[in-house]
Amino acid sequence: MSKPAVPVFPPLPIDPVLPALLEALDRRGTAVLQAPPGAGKTTRVPLALLDAAWLKGRKILVLEPRRLAARAAARRMASMLGEAVGETVGYRVRLDTKVGPRTRIEVVTDGLFLRQLQEDPELPAVGAVLFDEFHERGIDSDLALALVQEARGALRDDLRLVVMSATLDAAPVATLLADADGPAAMVTSEGRAYPVETRHLDAPAPTGRMDGTRIEDAVAAAVRRALREEPGNALVFLPGVGEIRRVQSLLDQSDLGPNVTLAPLYGDLSAEAQDRAIAPTPPGQRKIVLATSIAETSLTIEGIRIVVDSGLMRVPRFDPRGGMTRLATVKVSQASAEQRRGRAGRLEPGVCYRLWPEATHKALAPFTTPEIMDADLAPLALELAVWGVSDPAGLSWLDHPPAAAMAQARELLTGLGALDRTDQKDGKAGAITPHGRRMAGFGVHPRLAHMMLAGKAMGQGALACLVAALLGERDIVRSQPGFRDADLRLRVDLLRGEERGGQGAARGLSVDRGGAQQAVKQARQWRRQLGVRDDDAMDSNAVGLLVALAYPDRIGQRRPGGQPGGVAAQYRLSGGRGAYFQDAEPLSAEEWLAIADLDGAARESRIFLAAPVTLDDLEESFADDIRSETIVAWDAREQMVLARRRRMLFALILKDEKLAKPPAEAMTAAMIEGIRALGPACLPWTDELRKWRTRVMFLRAREGDAHGWPDLSDAALMDGLEEWLAPFLDGVSRRAHLERVDLSSALRALLPWELRTRLDAEAPTHVEVPSGSRIPIDYDGEEPVLAVRLQEMFGLAQTPRIAGGRVPLLLHLLSPARRPVQVTRDLASFWANAYKAVKADLKGQYPKHYWPDNPLEAEPTARAKPRGR
Repeated sequence: MSKPAVPVFPPLPIDPVLPALLEALDRRGTAVLQAPPGAGKTTRVPLALLDAAWLKGRKILVLEPRRLAARAAARRMASMLGEAVGETVGYRVRLDTKVGPRTRIEVVTDGLFLRQLQEDPELPAVGAVLFDEFHERGIDSDLALALVQEARGALRDDLRLVVMSATLDAAPVATLLADADGPAAMVTSEGRAYPVETRHLDAPAPTGRMDGTRIEDAVAAAVRRALREEPGNALVFLPGVGEIRRVQSLLDQSDLGPNVTLAPLYGDLSAEAQDRAIAPTPPGQRKIVLATSIAETSLTIEGIRIVVDSGLMRVPRFDPRGGMTRLATVKVSQASAEQRRGRAGRLEPGVCYRLWPEATHKALAPFTTPEIMDADLAPLALELAVWGVSDPAGLSWLDHPPAAAMAQARELLTGLGALDRTDQKDGKAGAITPHGRRMAGFGVHPRLAHMMLAGKAMGQGALACLVAALLGERDIVRSQPGFRDADLRLRVDLLRGEERGGQGAARGLSVDRGGAQQAVKQARQWRRQLGVRDDDAMDSNAVGLLVALAYPDRIGQRRPGGQPGGVAAQYRLSGGRGAYFQDAEPLSAEEWLAIADLDGAARESRIFLAAPVTLDDLEESFADDIRSETIVAWDAREQMVLARRRRMLFALILKDEKLAKPPAEAMTAAMIEGIRALGPACLPWTDELRKWRTRVMFLRAREGDAHGWPDLSDAALMDGLEEWLAPFLDGVSRRAHLERVDLSSALRALLPWELRTRLDAEAPTHVEVPSGSRIPIDYDGEEPVLAVRLQEMFGLAQTPRIAGGRVPLLLHLLSPARRPVQVTRDLASFWANAYKAVKADLKGQYPKHYWPDNPLEAEPTARAKPRGR
């Protein structure tokens, strides 16, 4: 019997560095491999390691960030060996596995590898783990590398580890993998399979428009130009599915000809649709693949020699404050742009059209921000808890998880029952619970895993799996112009119809059949894992409660006002934020909603998917979270103290009623807070009381705290309301009541008895002048002022003084018409020097008045002339 032929591989640029890579793994056990797109690292490296002596017959695991890339890489390696997938080379991705007893190379997604690693950290059947396309820096990749590193150090020092990428900054990774001999070896392949020409085009700004041009219009124009200028198939990079569909529509209208096929390519497509996008085209046919960044990875799309790059990508951005993730459209990094460009040179020389000027290319960020810095970390926190790590600082990371996002993630997991509030063994908070371990086994977001387990407990496990499958994928209903229905129950009914034989389309909706079939397949797998029957009864009315169990922070209570079912119906969320329907929808008439999908805006978020829930169901399922509280607080809008008794579910008010006999102390405290909010002007000041305060403050300013003069400034009075005003607020509960407060008694009580006599003596309200008039002293300014007519001061040689003679009054000497003619604090000097000139001026203005030559000997008068003259 003849031996099977030994495969002969076509030469690839990666080949010259394979010996160095094998030597590094044989000697050190770790390596970082840099190789440009198209060099062949994804398929050639695993095959080159098969005969390594240290492998000892064990498997090689190749980790891929995406399912499509994993399947494609396995098929390519199998074809190079002249075999079918599932023999020497197989793959494992979600809902699809092809491996056999002879499989030596398994291409798996990062998420599935984490499950395998958690089940058996020793990985006894594995000899090498290869992280492909590590530049994408997904959370699962970062976590898997951190856990493998720890497993190598504690359990498997013979486990080989390779981190591979085309655009990775290799030095930090090599340092991360360092051992006693230093950083891991860095192996670099310089060659590219085929050259790629780059052509930069002017295009819309990354916000989507420039000079009125949409990004979709610019991309469609670039595609039409590329088809005119170049032969071959084209790969077009767009930020998301919406843009793909709009560009596809524009190109459909362009009459590209019968030999041109349009093929979308994105993660939520069915495997069959993805395979059609990457399959070879028949002779004489051209294909345009419209793809998201999914096509940046180790993926060879047959016949592609043209790339059109919009320069945009869509990434998740998580807000720890609100616990919501939104998708943001951002510029690609230089590394990502290089990955995309490399797709054009995989099989022959190519061309890359970039929709941004060459001058702005260097302004792009060098690398894409790692997902761990911006994403929801709840799945990562759960994986760490299963691993036995409460503090991520105990592991080796390229970028440590942000503390705020980790704290929010652990808080969510604790609320879902995945983490214990207190570990009785060592007193540490956050140990994994049995419920948490079961949640981790689903390999889905902890919210959905918790929902499925809780759904089984309430007898709706099959329904919960269906809802989880819907929420784990893109919405299967495509909105039509003028029609939008956010009701999740509708999607459930569509999926149940799909399960019954494809009767899902209803109510004139456009349904993504591929997405629906994928969701049905996933739901069946989870039902098997959960141990519930496919034909278990499903109550669509329970959908809202299931969603509430998954998203307890997104229970919505309709806000008062507005028309039920009207446009922009608004809801208050249990997490403290707001949400609204942009358009009139049937669901907007519901009093209570459980909201599954929001746009993640900062304050008020648009509702995309929700289901109604009843108050009775909420009170039963969240009984432990409902609290009763007495609220006695100042209401700024009503300008009064409100005393209520409330039943609260998180931030929502389930019941609110007036408190019949509120505690007096609480009423007074709330009223004081109201006074502080309103400011001192709200108190019933009189003119006499204000003047009394200025006199006290005058003496305090001269003598300080030592003599006991109280601080009656606005700031001090507001700070000390509890001490001086509270005893006078009995029965006062609103602003209008302040008019009856005895403010004078409250303030005067602050002045010690022994200082009251001193106040009248040293800061008198009036001064008697030579004419006999009692003139008030003005203490409002920086120094006390006596404003008096000049004639009333005749005969007085010295300036009057107060404060025990220490402070001269500032004299404002007035004309008969009470207009200032002189300001002085030295009356003697005024008589001796300025009086003569002032007298001449006043005598001309007031000739009938008395203007003596010698004012010190003249008779003072409050009249035009002294009596008898």
